This record gives sequence, C-alpha cells and structure tokens, in this order.
Amino acid sequence: MTVPEGEPMPSDQQEEMAAWFRALDPVQPKDMVGLWSGVGIPSDHPLDGVLENLNWFGKRFHSDMRADALLFKWRPGRLVALEPRFLPVRLVIKMAPFGRTVVARGWFSYLQKLLRARGTTASLRLQALDGIETAAMIYDKQPIVDYFRKIDDDEIAGMMCVRDDPRRFFFKLLKVKD
Repeated sequence: MTVPEGEPMPSDQQEEMAAWFRALDPVQPKDMVGLWSGVGIPSDHPLDGVLENLNWFGKRFHSDMRADALLFKWRPGRLVALEPRFLPVRLVIKMAPFGRTVVARGWFSYLQKLLRARGTTASLRLQALDGIETAAMIYDKQPIVDYFRKIDDDEIAGMMCVRDDPRRFFFKLLKVKD
C-alpha cells in the first residue's frame, strides 16, 4: 500500500479489519433504507470510542437514496441529524483524544443545536470497492465515503474512508425495527 508522505501507516489491526470487511458480502442500497443504530468496531483508528462518547446513535437512509449521515441521541427519545460540514473531518481526527473525554461530551451536547442539519447530508448509491459493487454513502460536503457490507439480514458493517488518509474507521449498523 502506498501511503502519502506524512500520513501514518495503517496498523496490523487496521489491515485485519479491512480483510474481514472485504470478505463480507456486498449490500444493495435499497436494502439499507430505514433507521440503523451504530457502534464503532475498535480497529486502532484515532476515532475509536469518540462517536460513542458523543452519544452517536447511527444513520438513517431514505427511500430517495438520501441519508442522514450522522444521527445522535439528543434528549431522551429524540434523535438529531448533524451537518457534517460543520465538523472538519481532519480536525476531528486530530482532536480524537479530546473527543473521548467527559468535557467533550458535555460541550457536544450543547453544540448539537447549532450543528443540526437542515436536510439530508449524503447520498446512497452503488459504488465499487476493490472491484466489487456495494452500497456506499457519499457525504455531500466532506471528503468521506462510507462503504457497507452485509453481516446478516439485520446487521451491516461499515468502513469509513477519508480521502488521502489510509486509515479506516469501522463500525456496525443494526436495523431498528418499527
């Protein structure tokens, strides 16, 4: 793997997770429609544990193939979709150790009102990954693509790819039943 100068090399754990992800079956975008709760999969990525600390809920995919890319728990029983363009991904990755603190969780709960999305923030479509077409969510205002693979009928694996960063953030999505 060629890594841009100044970028960290992916760890062995990153390589193992990527191999696990690629061994899963592809998923069709239409099979993603609905509400999904999420959890990060530890993979030696700087963002490991950050989303959970900030009360990340998951993602919502709409039938028009648009998506709420970042859903967080706000008040009991309420979800809020955030606008990713307000969260520069490279800065978020650099600030990841702070993102795992109680202070960050408190600040983030207050900032959610300001960061709220005014509509969907990403598109869902079929996209090739290593020559295999699978569902992918392309963020509107960030250099991010989340690729998805099927674990089973109710569980999907996700791999977040940030342009020019060889590290991958892995997560699972569990289908929320009505």
